[in-house]
Amino acid sequence: MDLKERIRRSPSQRAEEALVVAASPRGRKGGAAMLLLRWSISAAALVVCGVLLLLLAGGSAARKGQFLDADSSVLSGGRGRHEPRLVRPTDEDGTSGSPEVVRDKLLGGLLVPGFDEQSCLSRYQSALYRQTSPHFPSTYLLERLREHEALQKKCGPHTESYRKAVEQLKSGQDIKVMDCNYLVWIAYSGLGNRILTIASAFLYAILTNRVLLVDGSKGTVDLFCEPFPETSWFLPSDFPAKLFKNFSVGSPDSYGNMLKTKAVHSSPAFLYLHLAHDYSDFDKLFFCQDNQQYLQTIPWLILKSDNYFVPSLFLIPAYQEELMRLFPRRDAVFHHLGRYLFHPSNVVWGMVTRYYDSYLARADEKLGIQIRVFDTETGPFQHVLDQVLACTLKEHLLPEVNTQEPIVSPRKTARSKVVLVTSLNSGYYEKFRNMYWEHPTTNGETVSFHQPSHEEHQNSDKKMHNMKAWAEIYLLSLSDVMVTSAWSTFGYVAQGLSGLKPWLLFKPENRTAPDPPCRQVSSMEPCFHAPPFYDCKAQRGVDTGKLLPHVRHCEDMSWGLKLVDQN
Repeated sequence: MDLKERIRRSPSQRAEEALVVAASPRGRKGGAAMLLLRWSISAAALVVCGVLLLLLAGGSAARKGQFLDADSSVLSGGRGRHEPRLVRPTDEDGTSGSPEVVRDKLLGGLLVPGFDEQSCLSRYQSALYRQTSPHFPSTYLLERLREHEALQKKCGPHTESYRKAVEQLKSGQDIKVMDCNYLVWIAYSGLGNRILTIASAFLYAILTNRVLLVDGSKGTVDLFCEPFPETSWFLPSDFPAKLFKNFSVGSPDSYGNMLKTKAVHSSPAFLYLHLAHDYSDFDKLFFCQDNQQYLQTIPWLILKSDNYFVPSLFLIPAYQEELMRLFPRRDAVFHHLGRYLFHPSNVVWGMVTRYYDSYLARADEKLGIQIRVFDTETGPFQHVLDQVLACTLKEHLLPEVNTQEPIVSPRKTARSKVVLVTSLNSGYYEKFRNMYWEHPTTNGETVSFHQPSHEEHQNSDKKMHNMKAWAEIYLLSLSDVMVTSAWSTFGYVAQGLSGLKPWLLFKPENRTAPDPPCRQVSSMEPCFHAPPFYDCKAQRGVDTGKLLPHVRHCEDMSWGLKLVDQN
């Protein structure tokens, strides 16, 4: 779909243009015509003003889903989440027409219309809660998404092609690549890791023209809406799940072990790809071009991973040109794929919107602080509190408090700030809240703190725990400014969905607050925690963070890889 076709010109503009044409030298002449022109333009102007007043007064109607599609190339200019944006469509000759109120519910073309809106309220309502992204998907990415949607519909569950493919898989016989080939993602690890690996698997499916099927166990089916129209991406219940439930790094059917034992043969029905943090050097050969050519001949690939392995896909020569076309801006890969794929289910969306509307919506600025502590004890820890305070005060994300005076006269220009704290422990939130409750701010700003839940421990196999985690990730991604914790995939997902470059809290060592406490990251992309360090062509070790200008080491993990944009 052409993005320009979704920018609609207002009726008043077309009426004015028709009148101008009628009054031109090629139209009617005479004083009566000119008088009629002036009267008509004045009337049209009054109509436009009236319509704008009604639109501004009727913002609640937009909250109910009555909004237009729009071209995401028109920026919101920093307005609030719920405030309609006035834009002027551009004519073919470059002139601007009359303003109209728009809501980019299709996210610049990432999404398509036609879904049953009631089955997934978040898909089109998210535009009401999130500022328009300044990062635009490429036209080529949109084309490839539409092509992949057609593939998923043609070959997805409950189709004749899928039925034949499963029958061949069950037979256990060697088979050749088919018209429909599949990548099956296995649910594994915590929610943040799962989201990142699904996005990685989806990009690999696009690059290799495979249908992506998602294992709905561990509550995955309760968290996300279907991303593809007129089909499902969840594995059907009758899929031979016994094929992959016990796969691990030591499985004989893993591609790495087959390479190690030289048991690779021409046309197996499936291969297991173990790309988790504990994968072997042989498993890592997945990222070599010669091995990719072989994998193209396998109809079924079963994938287990807890890594965001996208950066290493950019290092495979066969995919580089395609990836450059898909993502001219290198650091927006997850930003686009994440917003395309991951729409909260209605239950989770209800949790998101109720909390947002109750506690976050009316503030002038929303600051998100995500605290993840990798320690055997639960805390709270004083050194972590000191680090967060040092970061937020030094970077002027939070105002100083006045401990000498009980009251500071409010300023007419004082702003309100709401702080969303996400943490397994409630202690940090309580200390922040008490600090700003007991003392006024030096600049007169009002600051409130909110924390939706404090589960104390990560319970990734529990349905409600995952729903709360997904709701909090999404709420965090609605922040205007964000502080996240090193090594945390929870924070990676939130920053990617938001399109923000957060302030990263460095990982403490020996229970001591780091100095400096934080820094702003170079890109919004997640970090690949366990990349290979191998030159496939030279067959020797190499620093893969120095091969391409847009693949660099992460700020929070010196050996990790992330995508950055050099432009």
